[in-house]
Amino acid sequence: MNLSEPVKIELSEDQALVLFDWLCRLNDGSAANVADHAEQRVLWDIQSGLESVLAAPLQANYNFLLAQARNRVKDATQ
Repeated sequence: MNLSEPVKIELSEDQALVLFDWLCRLNDGSAANVADHAEQRVLWDIQSGLESVLAAPLQANYNFLLAQARNRVKDATQ
């Protein structure tokens, strides 16, 4: 395995939005669970990548859209 090769993960838009919001909250805090700066760098990179493809964070009704996405993700696993 070549470590410089990209790894692709597919997420639904709802999953991506929920993950994005969690990463924003995590990255805005002290992130006490990060053991190495490389881990923090990966979290920032994932957040940035999601931010570049998601439209919902720019919407005025973001909190409503996030709540809907969370409900759909929860319902999908129950």
